[in-house]
Amino acid sequence: MPHLLAKLKNVPLEKFRQILELDKEFHEENGLFIQHVWQNAEDTNEIIFLFRITDIQQTKILIDQLHTKTTACNPEVNLPVMTYLK
Repeated sequence: MPHLLAKLKNVPLEKFRQILELDKEFHEENGLFIQHVWQNAEDTNEIIFLFRITDIQQTKILIDQLHTKTTACNPEVNLPVMTYLK
């Protein structure tokens, strides 16, 4: 089963959890199912999170579209770094 591991910096953990909850339905409709959220013990400004995904290619396309749109609105936006796992 494929997964998406992501790292995001400079967002408080509780705020991030709230955002995930608000986006949960959208994520699930698009084949992303949150599995774990961690705060990096060595860098408390970093959050690491793991989604189980249904399709790597479809997820890459979706993430690219979302990040492109977001970056067009705000070139300085703080986006997570994505790693796709099989």
